[in-house]
Amino acid sequence: MPPMTWLGWFHTIMGAIAILTAAYTLYQNRIIRASDLLGRAYLLITLFVAGSALAIYNQGGFGVGHWLAVLTLTALAAGFALETLKPVGKWSIYLQTGAYSATVLFHMIPAITDFLRRLPVGDPFVDSLDAPLVRSFHLAFLSAFAVGVLLQWIWLMRTRD
Repeated sequence: MPPMTWLGWFHTIMGAIAILTAAYTLYQNRIIRASDLLGRAYLLITLFVAGSALAIYNQGGFGVGHWLAVLTLTALAAGFALETLKPVGKWSIYLQTGAYSATVLFHMIPAITDFLRRLPVGDPFVDSLDAPLVRSFHLAFLSAFAVGVLLQWIWLMRTRD
């Protein structure tokens, strides 16, 4: 693994702050909204993290991390448009919830991958992106995302009807 640059450290620290902010926001409000102070903070931090990810090229060319950053920026834009414009009426909040929650998933995938590939220093847990442990975490995060969004939608249905 290449050493961390200053941009890499900024990206990593801000990413950790984003994950903690998302967890607290979801605990406090059940969904992420730009109209809430905590939600807005999370979304702005996520914007900076995704933007900085596009500038990190210490492992070659445009890779998986860059594609996740593009997906994150797309989910942010879609969620914000759904929240502010409400293009599909009452269904907009459900799609917004899915989009904003997807950004949490897009944070978790590179976070766990980088963690497993860097630590412990000198003898990391895995040496490949294809390692079974990495894939297991990715599958667990994808499952948690699906269940989480389903629970958010159920909560929205119960509070909105």
